Amino acid sequence: MKKFWLVAVSLVLMLAVVGFSGCTGGPTTIDTVDINSQQSGIWVSGTGKVAVTPDIAILSLGIEAQADTVAQAQAQAATAMDAVMAALADSGVADKDIQTRYFSIYQVTRWDDYKDEPVVTGYRVTNMVTAKIRDVEQAGPVIDAVAVAGGDYTRINNISFSVDDPTPYYEEARQEAMADARAKAEQLADLAGIGLGKPTYISEGTVYPPVVYRDAGMEMVAPAPTTPISPGEIELTLTVQVAYAIAD
Repeated sequence: MKKFWLVAVSLVLMLAVVGFSGCTGGPTTIDTVDINSQQSGIWVSGTGKVAVTPDIAILSLGIEAQADTVAQAQAQAATAMDAVMAALADSGVADKDIQTRYFSIYQVTRWDDYKDEPVVTGYRVTNMVTAKIRDVEQAGPVIDAVAVAGGDYTRINNISFSVDDPTPYYEEARQEAMADARAKAEQLADLAGIGLGKPTYISEGTVYPPVVYRDAGMEMVAPAPTTPISPGEIELTLTVQVAYAIAD
């Protein structure tokens, strides 16, 4: 009987050893740390900023009409929007620079306490577009023309300013960002008492053309004087991340 148990125990131990050595590539594999994948050297980020005078204005505008029926509201909105589009064309805004951004038709309701339920009181049609004005100085006159054309149906959400081609400004900001990164790395190397080597990694952050918004009011009526618009300056920012090797 003892011999039988000794044989059984031996077989179990042999199977355990074989099972452990054979479990490679499966979910029970023990992961090892790759030391070479760790960051080394001096890692810094650099920032470049350039002040830019906007050369385009983007106007968010449209119309909103409300009536007892959908047909009436839609007819009022279509007539007002045709007048607004004509005013934009007369002001020199090209068709390619006008884009529909929002259109909706929905019920207008009020709560009836007696019936304890909402009651439809009418229908509202909203049609909003963005218009790119390539002559920033004409932004005020364009707003005035749209307000006159659309009358009480006119809605102007906001006006924003940007640059049509930011490429040359990004090139300048990129130079400043790299110079900023280099200065930081040199200071760190000096503080650590080591030599600064060549860059081994460079990454540029995501950049977008700068946009500055101005609230132009929700409802506009025809003003007597020209609407004053001041674009001011916008700041273009670009960032880079650079890794420098440690010199021997």
